[in-house]
Amino acid sequence: MALQLLSRSLTGLIVESSSMIQLKTFSVSAVAAAIQKLTRVRVVDNSSLGNTPYHRSPRVIHVYTKNGVGKVGDKVLLAIKGQKKKALIVGHKMPGERMSPRFDSNNVVLIEENGNPTGTRIKVPLPTLLRKVEGDYSKVLAIASSFV
Repeated sequence: MALQLLSRSLTGLIVESSSMIQLKTFSVSAVAAAIQKLTRVRVVDNSSLGNTPYHRSPRVIHVYTKNGVGKVGDKVLLAIKGQKKKALIVGHKMPGERMSPRFDSNNVVLIEENGNPTGTRIKVPLPTLLRKVEGDYSKVLAIASSFV
């Protein structure tokens, strides 16, 4: 008799605890980031380094921001063809602020140490909000073909 009573109370306890567990479920998915380490990018200028075919796509190895997430106008360090090169983010897949375009690929423009672009022409439209971003990107904006 005591055994049956004990088993009934244990069964009720298990049922109550399982229903409590179901109520406290929540999402633990990571925050979506625009461009971070190991993100594959597409070089959109006409520099020789960015346009010759290679078996590996360029990847980001460092983002020069406090939180490690790059948005439009941020500088990154790329691993491209066994070399390290700095680049400027000019578009990304993740939806950004209001009235900013969302691109089909993560676009970058290769730049030198002093901030001058490596190529002489940019093949894709650049977002107009790049004009308002802090930093001296006037030379990058000057070689752009169009703006979105």
